[in-house]
Amino acid sequence: MGLPVYAYAWRAGIVACGLAWFGPADLRAETPEPSMRAELIQQSAEPFGLAASSLSSGGLHDKWIGVQRRLDDEMVQLALCEGDRDGCVSPAALKFLDIVDAAWLRDGRARLGEINRAINLAIRPTSDLAQHGQIDVWASPLATLARGGGDCEDYAIAKFVALRRAGLAPDDLRIVVLRDTIRGEDHALAAARLDGRWLTLDNRRMAMVEDADVRNFRPTFVIGQHGVMRYADAPLLADVSGNNSVAPLVVSSLAASAGQSFERAD
Repeated sequence: MGLPVYAYAWRAGIVACGLAWFGPADLRAETPEPSMRAELIQQSAEPFGLAASSLSSGGLHDKWIGVQRRLDDEMVQLALCEGDRDGCVSPAALKFLDIVDAAWLRDGRARLGEINRAINLAIRPTSDLAQHGQIDVWASPLATLARGGGDCEDYAIAKFVALRRAGLAPDDLRIVVLRDTIRGEDHALAAARLDGRWLTLDNRRMAMVEDADVRNFRPTFVIGQHGVMRYADAPLLADVSGNNSVAPLVVSSLAASAGQSFERAD
């Protein structure tokens, strides 16, 4: 009986996720010196094929560190419940383990799709303000499943952890923050690399889309096993008229100092 309710809420509440605390990222295109061009424009292992520079401070960095600390506790809870499901006192942990178990029964793209679909249906789209009484709350997977609701980054974090538990290598998993160029909002989603291609797992759709096919979004930040990074390039993936041609990439030298200047803007 619970699944149709989640499905109804998911369909009814599909909207862009505004990550208000990011604030409007300063992504002014600056043309680098010729000597910088060869260094910055290079093949990247990140989603969207863009180079990224590490952030060692700032609001997003601190937010992710807080999530990681809570994940450490939840991994202990999951290990206890996995070893003794009958004695598990956490319904959220059991639900999470069931999602991962179902994914293990599938291979390749079907495994990723199972997790994308299951988590989309298990979480009701709910704003941080409605759920927590404040904006900018990044929740760990079990906390999100226990409440039954969350916004885009909560979906992305839950998928990121579930995919790792389902056997994907850490280097093949990311959380990506993008700027919606039509709505003027930030959005977060999970990304997984399969056979050399990055697939995006979005809470607003069941189908997974390759990064190369994402339109009307500008990638700004990426989170993975090495922490938080800021994309050095600022491509326009498609113009607002719907033209699918990709604009030429212009490398921004702003990224070099982003770790020092980026702060939370509530």
